[in-house]
Amino acid sequence: MNAPSKTPASSKLIAGATGDWELVIGLEIHAQVTSEAKLFSGSSTAFGASPNSHVSLVDAAMPGMLPVLNHECVRQAIRTGLGVNARINLQSTFDRKNYFYPDLPQGYQISQFKSPIVGEGEVVVDLGEGESVTVGIERIHLEQDAGKSIHDQDPKSSFVDLNRSGVALMEIVSKPDLRSSDEAKAYVQKLRTILRYIGSCDGDMEKGNLRADVNVSVRRPGDPFGTRCEIKNVNSIRFIGQAIEVEARRQIEILEDGGSIDQETRLFDPGKGETRAMRSKEEAHDYRYFPDPDLLPLVVEQAEVDALKAALPELPDEKKARFIRDYGVTAYDAMVLTLERESADFFEAVAKGRDAKLAANWVINELFGRLNKQGVGIEDSPLSADQLGGLVDLVTEGVISGKIAKDLFEILWSEGGDPRALVESRGLRQVTDTGAIEKVVDEVIAANPDKVEQARAKPTLIGWFVGQVMKASGGKANPQAVNDILKAKLGI
Repeated sequence: MNAPSKTPASSKLIAGATGDWELVIGLEIHAQVTSEAKLFSGSSTAFGASPNSHVSLVDAAMPGMLPVLNHECVRQAIRTGLGVNARINLQSTFDRKNYFYPDLPQGYQISQFKSPIVGEGEVVVDLGEGESVTVGIERIHLEQDAGKSIHDQDPKSSFVDLNRSGVALMEIVSKPDLRSSDEAKAYVQKLRTILRYIGSCDGDMEKGNLRADVNVSVRRPGDPFGTRCEIKNVNSIRFIGQAIEVEARRQIEILEDGGSIDQETRLFDPGKGETRAMRSKEEAHDYRYFPDPDLLPLVVEQAEVDALKAALPELPDEKKARFIRDYGVTAYDAMVLTLERESADFFEAVAKGRDAKLAANWVINELFGRLNKQGVGIEDSPLSADQLGGLVDLVTEGVISGKIAKDLFEILWSEGGDPRALVESRGLRQVTDTGAIEKVVDEVIAANPDKVEQARAKPTLIGWFVGQVMKASGGKANPQAVNDILKAKLGI
């Protein structure tokens, strides 16, 4: 852990009372594997069932029950490894990680320690404005999830729900390559996007299907790594950022007061905005790992890995590069459009055969803006890609103006219908008759003689006249025609 670092950007340093400090962050992401059955039993993984209704004899650790590996979970781990350009280990082993917890009926967790199924890889994270950071992946291993202890149902007793017990998790361990809370949040966002594209994890943090253990330490720039503390089970990207900031400040204050950092596991309390000690940090030997005697080494054929790689979907980085190349959208717009696979598919359906930059503008600014405001996902959009594409066609053809297009968007959002038919039935067609537009222009000029003289002295005031004409025409006048006629009339 004493590796030298690159010279840190000054904007990422944290100012302390005695000088600058650099953050060092590593993340262990626990991602629930998309599978109908658990890792070593046939019990359902469906969310929201009544307590202890999805528990087999294996999950409950009844005597004599033997685990049977669910190979679909293995395939999902391999696909995830391929998605982060990682080495796939054709032979791996399962170990027993021994510790006591009420919701761990076996008294140990079946995990992978010495020989994980996925080795080193990397994720390239866009930070905006052309900046990016490459985050190394140390390993990805499969393991069982524990159950859930419930402490608020009875004043004297705690209860245990084992529905999650034995559900397959992928633990995705990063190298300590992150240097700010913003980088950490962007990394989790990017990793979640990759998992969703692949379909190996739905990334639903509200359900606990994606959670992070955050390792935080601070050091003087250029110094060896400091002592790290692990913040357990942070379940939102926003909280990850807050926990890092709070813990960094705590450590800096201790060090600047002449103290030292104890390596420990901590919890983040978002309500109080603080981290608090949970227990001293365990080392590997504390868990007394040993190979699980009930499970043979896991052997995967290279042919299966090759087949899984060939069947991978187009991943976010590839799709982003193609959108920039084929549709001519900006790097930022391409990044926004590819955050979710469904959003990217929606955009392509709108943009195909149309003005792609105009399509991107409507998808990002109008559609995404409205969806975010109402808390609706793209899959539940009341506006279809065909409807939005039809609206874009009407704008491109000059049938409606940009202002009328926004009115049409509102109608389509709330009432539905065919965009072209709505324009005709509701009289929304743009006025392109120069004679009719000229009449409105003359009326506006006649009503504002003082503004006419001002505009001739300061031509930028023509924008005021354009606004008045558009208002008088109910937004239906062709803006370019209005602009041209005004310039001629005003002698600008």
